[in-house]
Amino acid sequence: MHAGITGITTYNLELMLDALHITTLHAAANAQWHDPAAPLPAPANALERLVLEQHRANFDLWHREDAARDPMAADQAIAAVKRAIDKLNQRRNDLTERIDLALLEAVPQDSEAPLHSETPGLMIDRLSILALKIFHTEEETRRAGAGEEHHRRNRERLALLGEQRDDLAGCLGALWAEVQAGRRRFKLYRQLKMYNDPALNPVLYARPGAAAK
Repeated sequence: MHAGITGITTYNLELMLDALHITTLHAAANAQWHDPAAPLPAPANALERLVLEQHRANFDLWHREDAARDPMAADQAIAAVKRAIDKLNQRRNDLTERIDLALLEAVPQDSEAPLHSETPGLMIDRLSILALKIFHTEEETRRAGAGEEHHRRNRERLALLGEQRDDLAGCLGALWAEVQAGRRRFKLYRQLKMYNDPALNPVLYARPGAAAK
């Protein structure tokens, strides 16, 4: 048992990286962030805090993207929303990488084990998005003013989303068990986003007077 860069220990990770528990945290956070009266369990450790921070970035991103699709919004408002989306997307990706870094630090990788192309952090990100889809689809199954056909169609969508979430959570749990047993490994894959970097976005660096770096 050793401490990682985030203060998480291997022992705690073995107890804590429970994919089904992560889906429960996501669902509880969705409920509480939409209704402050709903309970939100306190994160039990540093990794749970990272999971909730990463989910919050997706939560905020989801609602800003809703605003960006308002056909009645003024151009200036859409531009402001787009800039906020870019910042939130960067935060989402940064936190996904931090989850993977914490896991890599906590559990040494067997360099001879087969490489898994998708990391636990990326799978947790997908679970976060599925949790948001499930929450908002469930709302649509009972939205006042919508017809029965709308409710029925969204009940069908909700069942499919639940199946996808359960499948993905099962795959995450299986991957983590394989990693802990040394039968599978993963690597940190940097997202290396270019649009937020003035040295890499040609619209930004091609402006007259832009400083070359």
